[in-house]
Amino acid sequence: MNIGIIGIGSFLPEHRVTNIDLEKRMDTSDEWVRTRTGIEARHLADADLSVADMATHAAERALQSAGVSIEDIDAIICATATAPSFPATACLVQANLGAKRAVAFDVSAACSGFIFAMDTAKSMMQAKGLKRTLVIGAEKMGNLIDWDDRSTAVLFGDGAGAVVLGEDKVAAIDSIVLGSDGTGGKFLYENEEGKIVMNGREVFKFAVRKMPDIVLEALQGAGKSIDDLDVLVPHQANRRIIDAAIERLGLQEEKVVVTIQDHANTSAASIPLALAEAVKHGKISNGQTVVVAGFGAGLTWGASCLTWNNANITEEINA
Repeated sequence: MNIGIIGIGSFLPEHRVTNIDLEKRMDTSDEWVRTRTGIEARHLADADLSVADMATHAAERALQSAGVSIEDIDAIICATATAPSFPATACLVQANLGAKRAVAFDVSAACSGFIFAMDTAKSMMQAKGLKRTLVIGAEKMGNLIDWDDRSTAVLFGDGAGAVVLGEDKVAAIDSIVLGSDGTGGKFLYENEEGKIVMNGREVFKFAVRKMPDIVLEALQGAGKSIDDLDVLVPHQANRRIIDAAIERLGLQEEKVVVTIQDHANTSAASIPLALAEAVKHGKISNGQTVVVAGFGAGLTWGASCLTWNNANITEEINA
């Protein structure tokens, strides 16, 4: 069985908050945020919209995209760092969807979580003979924002993205690479008050170094080189990090998917949201080599090389 993506879906909360809006509640400016991060707006979930709700919406759209019913799903894996610790968000999604046959559990690797979840799903499918797995990245980063700390408050947003893995008909998974360095955990973490604490300088240095490395490693794992890369879908943490990766890899800017201007950093939801946007806007063509790559708290990192076989995939996404 050649395992790959057979469907994709995403969800963004309706509440869109611009940098101009933030000027009214904290000491910042649109110019300050845009020049340092590339972010212009973010979507924030209302109090009654949970991580599981967003994950469910994205999952429903991925199922529709794949053309499969919930009865066809053998496992649900949700990558999240912002949901309550238990019950698992994946279990709540299972209940919401009525996925009675599916085993369900969460994975926590912060912004790299979606890649970790995708690798876990692929490994389970290969080891246990599962046919179809729902992989979700969903975050409500607004819950962790310290609105008195403008260095972090302006960076994050909420949302969810999902894919269905099955016998490849859209995007073959050619390689996945993962890594962790717990000694860097002190640079990005949730404090005792449940708020984000980040050493921006150290995280930036780590990301600028690691992003190009894992892109090349994922390509090498698929027997390819940087010259074969058609589309890069990076974690949307900071536009300057993305630009540095583009420069180090020698890529043309049009090969890189950038959504940070409207999504901000949605942690584990970042990569599937950006991938869904690329599909929606026709940025991926048949036969192209696509790499998705991310890094996050832990410190963790992960990347996957895909061969895109069907650019006409039906993708349901809310604007």
